[in-house]
Amino acid sequence: MKNVKIYKPSKNAMQSGRAKASGWILEYETNSQRKVEPLMGWTSSGDTLNQVKLNFDTSADAVAFAEKNNWQYNLLTENKRRVKPRNYSDNFKYIPANSDKKA
Repeated sequence: MKNVKIYKPSKNAMQSGRAKASGWILEYETNSQRKVEPLMGWTSSGDTLNQVKLNFDTSADAVAFAEKNNWQYNLLTENKRRVKPRNYSDNFKYIPANSDKKA
């Protein structure tokens, strides 16, 4: 029986928007240990399934696919984005050191 994990990836650091961060990924968990190849210095593994990533629109689709194939899955919760509304002037606001407030 294969072990898979289902998660929603976070956005890339080079992205300013969230256009490409909508979707769920199902990927296989590694069964074999990775080791450094002595000749080239590359990291190798005996398991080629760790290169496979399947994309789904919803987590329910990914879970249904895993259950249909009788795979054990680990569903990781989505991290919600917290936006703190701030003004440009907040960057220059003076807050005393002994104060509990944060800008």
